[in-house]
Amino acid sequence: MPKSQKPSKPRILIVTPEITYLPQGMGNMTQRMSAKAGGLADVSASLVSALFELGADVHVALPNYRRMFQGDIFSLHEKELRKYHEVLPGSNIHLAEDRIFYYRDQVYSGYSDESMNIAMVFQREVINHIIPMVRPDLIHCNDWMTALIPAMAKRRGIKSLFTVHNIHTREVPLPRIEESGIDAAEFWMNLYFCGLPQNYDHARSQIPVDLLASGIFAAHYINTVSPRFLWEIVEGWHSVVPDSVRSELSHKFHAGCSAGILNAPDPSYHPATDDALIARFTSDDVMAGKAANKVALQRELKLKVDPEAPMFFWPSRLDPFQKGPQLLTEILLQVVSAYWDRNLQIVVVANGPHQPWIRKIITDFDLQDRVVAVDFDERLSRLAYAASDFMLMPSLFEPCGLPQMTAPIYGSLPVVHSTGGLYDTVRVLDVEKSTGNGFRFECYGSEGLRWAIDQAMAFHALPTEVRAREISRIMEESVLEFSHKEVARRYIDIYEQMLERPLVETESGEAIKAMAAGIQD
Repeated sequence: MPKSQKPSKPRILIVTPEITYLPQGMGNMTQRMSAKAGGLADVSASLVSALFELGADVHVALPNYRRMFQGDIFSLHEKELRKYHEVLPGSNIHLAEDRIFYYRDQVYSGYSDESMNIAMVFQREVINHIIPMVRPDLIHCNDWMTALIPAMAKRRGIKSLFTVHNIHTREVPLPRIEESGIDAAEFWMNLYFCGLPQNYDHARSQIPVDLLASGIFAAHYINTVSPRFLWEIVEGWHSVVPDSVRSELSHKFHAGCSAGILNAPDPSYHPATDDALIARFTSDDVMAGKAANKVALQRELKLKVDPEAPMFFWPSRLDPFQKGPQLLTEILLQVVSAYWDRNLQIVVVANGPHQPWIRKIITDFDLQDRVVAVDFDERLSRLAYAASDFMLMPSLFEPCGLPQMTAPIYGSLPVVHSTGGLYDTVRVLDVEKSTGNGFRFECYGSEGLRWAIDQAMAFHALPTEVRAREISRIMEESVLEFSHKEVARRYIDIYEQMLERPLVETESGEAIKAMAAGIQD
């Protein structure tokens, strides 16, 4: 294609450090290209798949994690290795090449300096090689690891969307950016500095760049991963949010250049298909299915075996800074004692700094057959979703959250603090009106959590047929509401608004939405 000629369809480049899968037909060995650390991988995969199935001109840039994509590359047959390295003409998958990616066995490093090196090299390859080759109309970037790209895109007249998945940012001096091979002098004026620069030389020598704030500042449009969390940041609710990030998000919000789009659980989280369960089930046989899984979990964890025992499940990391496990430990003995005759049980499948405190309470008060705290295990966590009646998530703040969306799919009703993504996804259960899907408390503290647990226990005391009706309804509604195709549809709407034209030319303006609605998770 001549350089002056643009493609007839708008071209989208999604830049992501992690992805769960890629659709077949998009490029070489797509089903083996999986590198996941969190929800970003699932969202990226679902969005790319939706766009590809619609026939949109979508491209993906990600690091070439050879070890993760191929396992032990040294054991590959020569023919397979050759196929892996060959890139088919017209491939829409663009791998950032550097030895820093090749032999990694996880996406992110636990070492701060190494994490920065990985982010700089990835962006260098995207800016210097992938973008000039793809020539996109719109670039979609994610978090601080891709935050220099919107500044470059703005300088070159390319529209960009920047998604803020978390509030963590990093500061880096300009010389380090440039030493990695990125010519920041081209777009330094589009970066957000930690002070007011007088000129390029002053900025380069004295003032570091705030990466997350830069991505927000330079992007044409931004989104957070829940509408409520965006509003809370703008309103100044959370002191943990850096002032730079809050300031730039506020500017985008008041300029009408922001949105909140919730993530969704991995489609493999479904009780009808989950291999981790002892007994698979649907909304039609939920009570029997949950009872069978509950007994299996109780036996494995040496809890008192009782299929009627109300069970609360804690799936999130035990981080007192955000997730609120200290609220649980403050009332743990009180709650178990109050419902001793009903055999209330609490299952914690999570790691974190607060785990020893829970275990100490269990030991000191001899609660081994009522409360258990074990290290995170994927199989055990899935079984606990299916076995439990309620899921605990009393976070102080929550950019999005996934457990509160996963739990109701398994018929485990969420008990949450009313904040961020928890507020957006959990609605107060009203049995008489047959609405809502869980229990929320407004005032952050152990008293609020205790009140919400009491509300859940009141629901558990209702006749079995009433509970079965409500849980079945909630399961069915959750599968439809918390799906990747809904997430993809929201992003497609933003792309089309930014480009001021549809991604796929159709006879009807509603055709693309109808196609998107038919895409399977």
